[in-house]
Amino acid sequence: MPWVDAVRGVPLEDCGPVRSFPVRPGRRMAPGWWWSATVGRLVRYGSGVMRTQVMLLDHDPEVVAVACLPVEFIWREPDGSCLEHAPHLMARLDDGSGLLVDCAGREEISRRLAHRAEVVAAAVASVGWRYRVARPPDPVLAANLAWLAGFRHPRYRGGELAGRVAQAFQRSRPLIDGVRELGDPAEVLPVVFHALWNGALSTPLDAPLHERVTVTAAAGRQQT
Repeated sequence: MPWVDAVRGVPLEDCGPVRSFPVRPGRRMAPGWWWSATVGRLVRYGSGVMRTQVMLLDHDPEVVAVACLPVEFIWREPDGSCLEHAPHLMARLDDGSGLLVDCAGREEISRRLAHRAEVVAAAVASVGWRYRVARPPDPVLAANLAWLAGFRHPRYRGGELAGRVAQAFQRSRPLIDGVRELGDPAEVLPVVFHALWNGALSTPLDAPLHERVTVTAAAGRQQT
């Protein structure tokens, strides 16, 4: 169907992949599933590069749903040839619009992807959506988020302890100081990491996490 009709009538975030994910012998990373804290269900990915970008979208407070390869664009070039392209990821944003993402494994992208990206970007802009080619994130940021993602499940929310965690970090202080004030670090740290994942607490993520990082409660944010 025409792209404009698909945007208006199809909940793309609920669609399955339009293509299968091949398993390539000898590769360290195979296709798999990411449990999304945003939507509480599994999301497919086809590679390690895609998994990293799914993680980043799952952590983004603007994102309310994520899907993998839910749509394919097909168009005719000026020379009469027919091209097709399926962006790797789609995210539904909290304002109701959408974001399409292609995942690049390196900073430089191929001419092939660059041309397809130009066409897709124009198509999504025409309906008020966004498109980007996602390069590899900063390694430190990716490592920090991968650690915090291990505590993204609601079982780490902490119940009554979550409120005390937020209170303990109303003023900026080293992570370990607040944790020790609250009790046994083995019990408190998972709740703190969960709050850092969902934004109820904040700390700079562009430097390695350690016990002396400064943590602050985010104004207006609550545990989820």
